[in-house]
Amino acid sequence: MGTVISADGTRIAFDQAGQGAPLILVDGALCHRAGGPMPGLAPLLAQHFTVFTYDRRGRNESGDTVPYAVEREVEDLVALITEAGGSAGVYAISSGAALALEAAASGLNITKLALYEPPFNMDPAARPAAVHYSQQLRPLLAEGRRGDAVALFMTRVGMPAEAADGMRQSPMWPALEAVAPTLAY
Repeated sequence: MGTVISADGTRIAFDQAGQGAPLILVDGALCHRAGGPMPGLAPLLAQHFTVFTYDRRGRNESGDTVPYAVEREVEDLVALITEAGGSAGVYAISSGAALALEAAASGLNITKLALYEPPFNMDPAARPAAVHYSQQLRPLLAEGRRGDAVALFMTRVGMPAEAADGMRQSPMWPALEAVAPTLAY
């Protein structure tokens, strides 16, 4: 494991494997470099690239500096791209894809960009639901109701409420609750 320090002083943990052009993998909201789809994908890509997998801030072995904001996560990518030699390709999934698009739009030296299932709904009618999500999430987090915050997130991304309730019995639920504050955007 290596670490980089982001602009606000947050330590970001990463793993590096393979040789070739640098490629940074960006996970979705509830994942980290050891849990989710990236652990299976990274070794395959490492046959052709220098692959960086990392824990987004507030997850697993990375620091937990608040407030959570897209701009801070873009700064985290700046630190990783710098570590990779100043430019890198990026493959990102779900909310990580939204973050990667934001990073590319801000001018980071991203050589190639591949995105899987960015969570964008272009229907103007969907905008109030996104605002409502934030309005519901903030009080849950302020009251320390992390489990309810995770369940809210899960239902907002399309999981049936019954399935989200069933997940609370899962051994992985405490790990999901731990990242609840990072679900703010």
